[in-house]
Amino acid sequence: MSVRPLRYLGDPVLRTPCDQVTRFDDTLARLVDDLLDTVREPGRAGLAANQIGSSLAVFSFNLDGAFGYVINPVLIETEGDQDGLEACLSLPGASAERHRAAYAVVRGVDLEQQPITVAGEGELARCLQHETDHLRGELYIDKLPARERAAVLRALRDEQLI
Repeated sequence: MSVRPLRYLGDPVLRTPCDQVTRFDDTLARLVDDLLDTVREPGRAGLAANQIGSSLAVFSFNLDGAFGYVINPVLIETEGDQDGLEACLSLPGASAERHRAAYAVVRGVDLEQQPITVAGEGELARCLQHETDHLRGELYIDKLPARERAAVLRALRDEQLI
């Protein structure tokens, strides 16, 4: 178990859709432990496996008293609307207003291949959507209006973060 280094915008692993987990072994258990350790760091709400260099469909979350992970997550329900500031560990220092569903439900499995369902409102809903997007190779900036996306990318370039 360890805190793993993050991958940043420009790293191809962030833009590559993750593979469904088919082998539930010690290697997967170590990945889950590392995701949980890494998301426990202050200021972190969620973390997708590709953000630490793995191409497997797994994410962890640590927000509003909810802590855990989901393997092979699928966003199965969304409801309502919310606008709010969104950021990403892979785009450090940048944030933008982003429209998301106010309520979200993700279904997947745990390390024992037992079904898991995680539901949340507000920031947890935002996190569940954000992390499932990551596993498809998408970043939150991808759905921003062109002008806002350009401003975020410009700010990252100005700070020499990309």
